[in-house]
Amino acid sequence: MIRLTAAAAGVVPFTALLLSACVSQSSYDALQAQNQQLQTQNQQLQAQITGLQREASFVEAGDLLFPPGGYRLSPAGQAELTNNIVPKLANLQNAKVVVYGYTDNQPVGPQLQRAGINDNLTLSSRRAGAVVSYLVAQGVSPSIISAKGFGDTHPVASNDTPADRAKNRRIVITVQGPGAPGA
Repeated sequence: MIRLTAAAAGVVPFTALLLSACVSQSSYDALQAQNQQLQTQNQQLQAQITGLQREASFVEAGDLLFPPGGYRLSPAGQAELTNNIVPKLANLQNAKVVVYGYTDNQPVGPQLQRAGINDNLTLSSRRAGAVVSYLVAQGVSPSIISAKGFGDTHPVASNDTPADRAKNRRIVITVQGPGAPGA
């Protein structure tokens, strides 16, 4: 009997220890409510992050924007930008707009070389810069827009035919962040 009482005496403190580690129903409910609130806040933050990461791209044919072998915007190119791009960019304040220029793989001609444009990378950079300058002149904030030329390094088609080379001569305007239109 003494052995049984000693064993029972050891079990009682162990049981009390286990019971003291248990959480009351009201404490559990409070933790559940707090957890739900944190999950809701997390979903709201994720939605904000998604909004900040939005991106839209607009591709413009280089042959529409520039005369053959040129880097200054044509009247048709100016009209295209004024009518279709400026309205999408003019009111942006916190977005990042990058104008990328691309060319085909044909060497630049002597007229461009006389103007100091010796390769496709320089030509694509000048074209992208011309688009940026025009967009800024039309009201796009200069603090959100930049230009980058890639030359013939990122073709979207082979350069084997005139039609495919025309596809590679392009301007891509990307808008990232708040206010990115229709991503």
